[in-house]
Amino acid sequence: MGPEALIDLDALRHNLQVARDSAPDSRVVAVIKANAYGHGMERAAAALDQADMFGVARVEEGVRLREAGVEKPLLVLEGCFSDGELAAAEQHRLQLAVAEPEQLERLQRARLRRPVHCWLKVDTGMHRLGIPREHAAAAFADLEAAPAVADKLRLMTHLACADDPDAGYTDTQLHRFTPLARAFGVETSIANSAGILAWPASHGDWNRPGIMLYGSSPLRDGVPQDHGLRPVMTLWTRLIAVRRLNRGDPIGYGGSWSCPEEMPVGVAAIGYGDGYPRHAPSGTPVLVNGERAPLVGRVSMDMITIDLRGQPHARVGDPVVLWGEGLPADEIARAAGTISYELFCGVTDRVSFRTLGGDTPPSP
Repeated sequence: MGPEALIDLDALRHNLQVARDSAPDSRVVAVIKANAYGHGMERAAAALDQADMFGVARVEEGVRLREAGVEKPLLVLEGCFSDGELAAAEQHRLQLAVAEPEQLERLQRARLRRPVHCWLKVDTGMHRLGIPREHAAAAFADLEAAPAVADKLRLMTHLACADDPDAGYTDTQLHRFTPLARAFGVETSIANSAGILAWPASHGDWNRPGIMLYGSSPLRDGVPQDHGLRPVMTLWTRLIAVRRLNRGDPIGYGGSWSCPEEMPVGVAAIGYGDGYPRHAPSGTPVLVNGERAPLVGRVSMDMITIDLRGQPHARVGDPVVLWGEGLPADEIARAAGTISYELFCGVTDRVSFRTLGGDTPPSP
């Protein structure tokens, strides 16, 4: 008996529509990198067939999608880093972000039978990848002149602080980007999930929703329901033991939590070996039979322990939801000092996955 991740494809489609409705004049690059944020890249691509394009991080992810039969345009957000990757991009019709001088130089040297579509990525303040603004005009001209680059060059940047609706830095980035977009007169892409929901001025010709597709809020302290988002992944397991313990009995490794009174304690079959966060503290909520109950003691590799004083009739075999329907992953992430992205991507291959496609929200 082990944990299972239920993947609600109807919720995924619904969240794509939320992204569209939030920016109706923009086309959508649905970001399904990192195995669709842990949800399964191939199943996500099949469910998101109404997206205009897919975004991945690496060339090998794009190749994987092509080999799975995906024909939709694919954008590699990190671009390519070797001649072999460029050859793969040509063979598999992958579009490439160009964010570093070496990538530009590789395209200038290349002699391809079929030119590749490219997006010039400009650094407006993220200071991670991107051509510096002062070199953007020269880089744009060089790309336009490169025989390996197809017509219709596009322009993009990435927002660093869009998750904070009060951060003035996003306005700064937009003010840096806008003159370039006007000067080059090409299609643009700026908005990630947070930009889509909180920064209308960032809506370009193309938006790049990521985490919002999977039902998590991209905004700091955000609540998914406030934006009409539905959880796609519900991670659940079952109780494998119910113990009756005495006052003062310590629970788990290190005895970091002790029973304040005689009480029932449940043991559920999930731990950090499955991707549940080890640093989730006592008090982190789970759902037992659909009702909240707090975690007690340390998370182990294979098990967690739960205060069942509010569930006196709980028994072995009862369902325990860790996050998903009825318990937002954002809440669990905040309790554990992390973000929902990490929770989703951290689910390990010990967890079985089951896909749901009906209109009824998933439940164990």
